[in-house]
Amino acid sequence: MGHAMSNSWKLTLPCTRAEAEALDADITPLALLEPPPSLVVREPDEARPDHWELNAYFEGKPDTASIALIQSLIPSAAKARPKLENLPDEDWLTISQAGLEPVHAGRFYVHTSAHDAPPPPGARAFLIEASQAFGTGGHETTHGCLEMLDRMKSHGLRFDHIADIGTGTGLLAFAACHLWPRARLTASDIDPVSIDVTAENASVNGVPLGLGRGQVALCVAPGTDHELILQRAPYDLVIANILAGPLIELAPALSAILRDGGSLILAGLLAGQTDAVAAAYRAHGLRLAERQDRGEWPCLRLTKRSRFGWQRPIRSTGRTSQPPGDFGSW
Repeated sequence: MGHAMSNSWKLTLPCTRAEAEALDADITPLALLEPPPSLVVREPDEARPDHWELNAYFEGKPDTASIALIQSLIPSAAKARPKLENLPDEDWLTISQAGLEPVHAGRFYVHTSAHDAPPPPGARAFLIEASQAFGTGGHETTHGCLEMLDRMKSHGLRFDHIADIGTGTGLLAFAACHLWPRARLTASDIDPVSIDVTAENASVNGVPLGLGRGQVALCVAPGTDHELILQRAPYDLVIANILAGPLIELAPALSAILRDGGSLILAGLLAGQTDAVAAAYRAHGLRLAERQDRGEWPCLRLTKRSRFGWQRPIRSTGRTSQPPGDFGSW
């Protein structure tokens, strides 16, 4: 007997590896769909490393405009014939996540509910569902940030006030909370849905929310433009896994909330954009201390030089907002 058909649909399109890796950044068009689809990219044939596939899972049959919107995210598929199929009456969400392998980055193990095997010995496991928001750890930028945080801890660096600007699913804030459990953490995103997802993920993963030490305070904010973020500044560690354009735009604001001698982790940029991003922060007294590349996606650690004598108080510069439509990290 065949499976009963459901109201769940899968759209399949070919894509390149570069397009697959960049898809997580393009959340703006997806926000126009209600409810937004769940996107999963995979490599069907390892012998053809540049031939990838995008699967978009919809609750309800997508209309022509929705299909065209998804197709517009993949330039190489402009002339491809979309494959649309109605899924059997099964747990399509689990099916969509089954292709997302767990990520082991440093001492962190990030997985979806489709992979609930025991984590490696000594690893801190985080359950982050791919359907909720961007930031499961699978993207090279998030993976690189996790490894950077782990290495900083291994080198004995200590932080008491941490901010994750553009938190996405909250994963990087949760990782920092694990590494520095006595720190006060602030996590923000321009997308209210991301903050809701972060709160849910915090509950699932046993990460306490609040304003105290060892807790994560949440807020919806464009860049650093929020009373909570500014009141809790300066920070000795700031994390921003966003995109190159917003990172350059936010250089004055992120530099302003960073304590002298503090560290700034930047990710979401491509290798060819490193010089422009680093130059934007060098103009505000930060130098590149460390760089780690995963494929075409570098993760940068910058440090803010210490000043001596009288220091100006931190004030809002009026340039704290991300450009409209940039919704934070993966």
